[in-house]
This record gives sequence, structure tokens and C-alpha cells, in this order.
Amino acid sequence: MAGASMKDIKLRIKSVESTMQITKAMQLVATSKLRRAKERMESSKPYASVSRQAIMAAAARCTDQSVPFIHPREEKRRCYVVIAGDRGLAGGYNANVFKLVAAHSEGSNYCVLPLGRKAIDKYHRMGIESLSDDYSRVEGMTVGQCYGIARMLIENYLEEKFDALYLVYTSFKTMMTQDAEAEQLLPVPDAPEEETAKPVDTVYELEAGETLQMVMPDFLAGRIYSALCDSYASEVASRRSAMDSATKNAGEMISDLRLKYNRARQGAITQEITEIVAGAEQ
Repeated sequence: MAGASMKDIKLRIKSVESTMQITKAMQLVATSKLRRAKERMESSKPYASVSRQAIMAAAARCTDQSVPFIHPREEKRRCYVVIAGDRGLAGGYNANVFKLVAAHSEGSNYCVLPLGRKAIDKYHRMGIESLSDDYSRVEGMTVGQCYGIARMLIENYLEEKFDALYLVYTSFKTMMTQDAEAEQLLPVPDAPEEETAKPVDTVYELEAGETLQMVMPDFLAGRIYSALCDSYASEVASRRSAMDSATKNAGEMISDLRLKYNRARQGAITQEITEIVAGAEQ
């Protein structure tokens, strides 16, 4: 009985050791990717920030009621650009994004533009209409692809296939903190009070309405690309943290199993000695 128990424990130790090797390798890969992901994220922010300021300044000065991007209309349907991961094993990264979409869209009719394999699979299973399933790889997405997405979204918005556009992504705060966020893109929201309090001296070559229509694709493309970079850095950091925890848990499990193995081995030896002594006495 003790021998069978020892064999089972030994097999379990080997299994956990194999798992720990995988999690350790994934942790090292995530660590190597994280530096490049953070650099890419930081380099994408200035353009997104400047274009956002330009759009909001133009929207604040625009008096043309025919410009469709700044005047809210009856919201019959929403569209969510949902950025999730290409793979799992990243802790609560993907689940947090989907929970936020579910909470934000509660009671609303909506469609989605999923970016990332996990988002595509999720909304296929739910039966939610998707504008496109062509963007399954977040890691390799380019600015050019984001311009294609922006043009598609503007075309659908102008055709009134949806009346409000939201971006749901994960914002990278620190190595240990990444928060899922929802941001309205269309119609262009009012600028925050801290921004409107600052004087903005913007000179337009064209009318504010024409400027809005010209730069809107640039704004959406820049904002989506920046959110993609933010989300990918968050995914890598979350995966690194999850694999680090898994590796530590595997190490603790191996230590416990080895302790049990040694106890079982000691028990087997004691039993053998007892049987030998009993046989000698006879």
C-alpha cells in the first residue's frame, strides 16, 4: 500500500515539474516581450493625445448642425470596439474586459467589433452581431489596419447602423495593475472641465465642421492604435504575473509532495524493519 502511494506521489511530482517548466518558460517569454510592448505603448500616446485635443477643440467651436460626429441622436443601437487577447493564460485580463462590456451595455441593443481571437470567439458564442472578424491578432496590428477600422466605423456610423461608438480596452497602469475601461468615441463627448478651463488658441484653415470631418479618421485610428498598444502591454504584464504566480504555486506543491513522499518512504522502511524483526523473533 505504501509502495503504491509512493509511486503515485512520484508521478504527481513529475507532472507538476513539467507544468512548472512550461509556466516558467511562458513567464520568461512574457518578460522579454514586456519591454518592447511598453515602448510601443508609450510612443503611441502623444499622437492620440494631440489628436484628441484637436477633435475636442474643433467640436467645441463647431456650430454646423449638419456635422454628424458631435450632435447626439436617438440611441437605437450601440457599437463596442472590444480589445481582448489573442490567447488565454493571462489571469483575469480577458474576463475583466467582457464583464465591463456586459455591464456597460446592459439593457441596450448593440453590435461589436472584436479585436483579438478571444473577443471574436466570445461574441460568436453569444450570438452578438460582429462588424468584422478579420482582426484576430492584436499583437501584430499596424497603424494601417487601424485606419481601415476607422474608415469602416465612420461609414457604418454615417449609415446609421449604430448611433454611438464605445471603445473597451485595458489601460496599463503599473506592472501589477491594469484596468478595463470604456470610452465614448462617437459622438465626440464634451471635453473634461480641466481641459476646457485652459485657454486653447487653435487656428483653423478650414471651418471647424470641415476640419472635424477631415481629421475624424485620423483621430479614430490614432485612438484605437493607442488602445491596442495599451491593451497588449496590459495582456503581457498580466500573463507574466499569472505565470509567476503559477510557477510559485507549482514550486510549493512540489515541496508538499516531496514531504509526503519522504513520509511515505519512511513509513515503508519502518514497516519493512518491523516485519524483519518480527520474522527474526520467530
